[in-house]
Amino acid sequence: MGLVPENTHIMNEIKGIVSDIKKGEIRPIYFLMGEESYYIDSLTKYIENNILSEEEKGFNQVILYGKDVDMDEVISNAKRYPMMAERQVIVVREAQHLVRSIDKLLPYAEQPQPTTVLVFAYKGKSLDKRKKIYKALQKNGVILDAKKLYDNQIPDWIRRVLKGGGYTIDPKASEMLVEFLGNDLGRIANELEKLKGIIPRTEVITPEHIETNIGISKDFNNFELKSAIAERDVMKAGRIIKYFSQNPGDHPVLLTVALLHSFFAQVLAYQGLPSHHDKNAVARAIGLKGTYPLRDIGTAARNYPMKKVSNIIHVLREVDAKSKGVGVYQLPPGDLYKELMFKIMY
Repeated sequence: MGLVPENTHIMNEIKGIVSDIKKGEIRPIYFLMGEESYYIDSLTKYIENNILSEEEKGFNQVILYGKDVDMDEVISNAKRYPMMAERQVIVVREAQHLVRSIDKLLPYAEQPQPTTVLVFAYKGKSLDKRKKIYKALQKNGVILDAKKLYDNQIPDWIRRVLKGGGYTIDPKASEMLVEFLGNDLGRIANELEKLKGIIPRTEVITPEHIETNIGISKDFNNFELKSAIAERDVMKAGRIIKYFSQNPGDHPVLLTVALLHSFFAQVLAYQGLPSHHDKNAVARAIGLKGTYPLRDIGTAARNYPMKKVSNIIHVLREVDAKSKGVGVYQLPPGDLYKELMFKIMY
């Protein structure tokens, strides 16, 4: 079903919801809210596909859209009785459009129709936990608060999604996906489905697979730039920033600066540790999900003294401001990349 979340808390929540539905322990209201629409969409789809049989859906499954209905209409639908079935399913997609009238749901949430499964896909927003409506939904239904992943959590999420289907991926390949697709889990999931349809389970998904099937260069990307900078390989870094400068739409300066800032912040944290012998302990201490990134971090820590790393972080903040036009006219990406590389590597 593709529901593999990023951390133990959400994983347990979603697995618990799905497990209860499979056991027939179905709640009258599912309020799915938060910033990460991938989880909301996935769980909504699961409920749509698994509560009713195909024969029952014709009369007993209704899809509403928050921008086209009001709360009175939602409640009216929810109060109906099912036809020739044990229950009915009412799904309100894009339910965040009902934010101004959400309190009108309170009387229904306090006494929901037991033969109705009412699902709200409430994207981009979360209810105030102090409100009566939140407490009523929590008491008589299920609330899922789907938070966005941090960028450094996504490679591990990719690995988990693929592992669930019997696939493995090279760490560099997963980093390339994150760099190119950002933290849009829905988009990443679509690309992973594409890869699973092409690559046998017996093969590890490699950067070459990513380049061939998704169109991301395995040689000219932020992952390779980070490695080149860590190794102080001026020639390689120069080739990459030249490529970036010629393709600014695919390689925005802001993204490169953000990734390098995160990288050097980890290098600084690494340098401040008393010992580097236990890789797992080091990874946990500097906020990594795995030990693979430690290779470049350790290399950079040896090649750049702590004082220089602090200076690099300062430079990255300056370039970030310049890329947004703060204090200066907005410079072309090529000029910003050249300035950045010069100040980091010399």
